Amino acid sequence: MSNGGAGWLLRPVSVAGGVFALLAVAAALTPGLIPRTWITQGALSGCAAAAGYAAGAFLGWLWRFLELPDPARPGLRLARAAALAGGVILVGYAMWFARAWQDDVRQRMGMALAPRSDALEATLLAVVVFLLLLVLGRLFLLVLRFAARGFSRLVPPRVAALLGAICAVLLFWGVFNGVLLRFALHAADSSYAAVDALIPAESAPPDDPLVPGSIASLVRWEDLGAAGRRFVTGAPSPEALSRFAPGPVVRPLRVYVGQRAAETPRERAALALAEMKRVGAFDRKVLVIITPTGTGWVDPGGVDTLEFLHGGDVASVAAQYSYLASWLSLLVEPGYGADMARALFLEVYGYWTTLPKASRPKLYLHGLSLGAMNSERSAELFEIIGDPYQGAMFAGPPFPSRIWRTITDNRNPGSPEWLPRFRDGAHVRFTAQRNALEEQGAHWGPMRTVYLQYASDPVTFFSFSSFYREPDWMKPPRGPDVSPLLRWTPGVTFLQLALDMAMATTTPAGYGHVYAAGDYLDAWLAVSAPEGWTPERIARLKQYFASSGE
Repeated sequence: MSNGGAGWLLRPVSVAGGVFALLAVAAALTPGLIPRTWITQGALSGCAAAAGYAAGAFLGWLWRFLELPDPARPGLRLARAAALAGGVILVGYAMWFARAWQDDVRQRMGMALAPRSDALEATLLAVVVFLLLLVLGRLFLLVLRFAARGFSRLVPPRVAALLGAICAVLLFWGVFNGVLLRFALHAADSSYAAVDALIPAESAPPDDPLVPGSIASLVRWEDLGAAGRRFVTGAPSPEALSRFAPGPVVRPLRVYVGQRAAETPRERAALALAEMKRVGAFDRKVLVIITPTGTGWVDPGGVDTLEFLHGGDVASVAAQYSYLASWLSLLVEPGYGADMARALFLEVYGYWTTLPKASRPKLYLHGLSLGAMNSERSAELFEIIGDPYQGAMFAGPPFPSRIWRTITDNRNPGSPEWLPRFRDGAHVRFTAQRNALEEQGAHWGPMRTVYLQYASDPVTFFSFSSFYREPDWMKPPRGPDVSPLLRWTPGVTFLQLALDMAMATTTPAGYGHVYAAGDYLDAWLAVSAPEGWTPERIARLKQYFASSGE
């Protein structure tokens, strides 16, 4: 290169890039779905500045490539200075209002207002992130030019430039996706696996032979994993159930198979079925197949509420397929866990269909987050239409969920994306913090499916198309937990939602990706139709869950 040495790194910045970077930073300071800390705001602003700079620098290159008027001309030089000054003023305006914008989101979620302004810390972090990405971008250009110079000996210059760009993209993508990302995922998976394997000294196998992990169980205590041990030992006691149930109660049955218990999904599913038969799961009134989240966790609120509604006469089964957080799996491996969910459903459903219809339990599906998406995938309609299960309750369905997406896209005209209505509501209904299930009619078909989702849940409402198009859920009427100050900006909104997705579980229960037990209760009431529950009993049970923090 003509500058030699470190010239590729130290050459002047693009003025057009600087203007677009300032505009992107101002847009990044506007609110998203999830309240931000100074760390998340700084990281977002730095990424937005880098993306804006790249866009501006590209447009500046395109201007010169098309041989438009020289930007160094006096009139254009003045316009450039004015654009930079305007960008600085706009960023200052956004920084002045940024705290108030974040407080609006916090107030909607019942959170305390931000204690103080962390603008300086956020700005410094944004600068660091921007500079790191700028260096990475210039390294990309260095590779592009080096490759183009090699090709220029064989082909015309512009063809060489195109081939150089292709080589740079393939190289960077290969390194990032094939090396860095795989290493990071392997490290994260190993780390989560190590945590999952830890057994506290005070944690001993249960004495009850009906609890997995006991000496009578087919599943070893150490093979349940941390999430599995919490699940099987966390069932409500008959004493707690009897305080609310309108009839007799029994202790719920819970079966869980950890990822270490067997090598393949089919083997884990067969082990789960054998354990279910051992404890008498098919003698219960209600049977639910649960697909856990990516880490193997089963939300207590999602299963406790069903057990309370049916006096404990419930058997539930879940099998682990991963150690990774759901949002991470969604971005890099959205099909993760589908094989395990499918294998477990086929084992349980296959045996369930052999039982007498008059005496077998009612069968339901349940999943939260990645578990909801994989539970959706576990059964095909043509397989069960001759002998259908009774229903499903899915919470926080992630944005790639195929059936959810199809239903949402084909919702009744006039219903918002965050709370759609589908046809006559006989088979599928949606609800949120305020129970909307009863508003959709009294008639239910033979299968009941309820989707519980919050308008402020970025795991559900993230979309790659938000990069270039305003999402439907941002159009009025908006959900009550979404700030009216949130505005769509090309590119920046995509970055905001991606960050929100990673922070989606930092909200209070009832917002974001943290689902409240009281909302699970409304959904299970509609899906499983328990008998004997009066509005007063339901209100008392909701108060119990609210006070217990679920």
